[in-house]
Amino acid sequence: MMPGNMNPRQLNQLMRKFGINVKEIKNVKKVIIQTDTREYIFDDVEVTVMDAQGQKTYQLTGKPKIIERKEEIPKADIQLVAEQTGKSSEESKKALEETKGDIAEAILKLTE
Repeated sequence: MMPGNMNPRQLNQLMRKFGINVKEIKNVKKVIIQTDTREYIFDDVEVTVMDAQGQKTYQLTGKPKIIERKEEIPKADIQLVAEQTGKSSEESKKALEETKGDIAEAILKLTE
């Protein structure tokens, strides 16, 4: 919604007067935002950059695909648990998954 009866061109001129520049990034193929538990994948996305006195803000417009991420257990951790307990790699990996990667707890679980 434009303030008053201002057209987009007038609004851009006013924003530039206050040191605010807005540009669209052309030909964006994909944007991925990764958190520790999810990935937000924007395949069809519009990206604009607002530069306000040197501070850049990026705005995404689109609908993301949300993918839950499963943490991979490092092979070194699996090997360590297997060595300490005498159990197989498969058993060690399962114990680490059940303990959410806690090595000490996985060792205790397999030695009880």
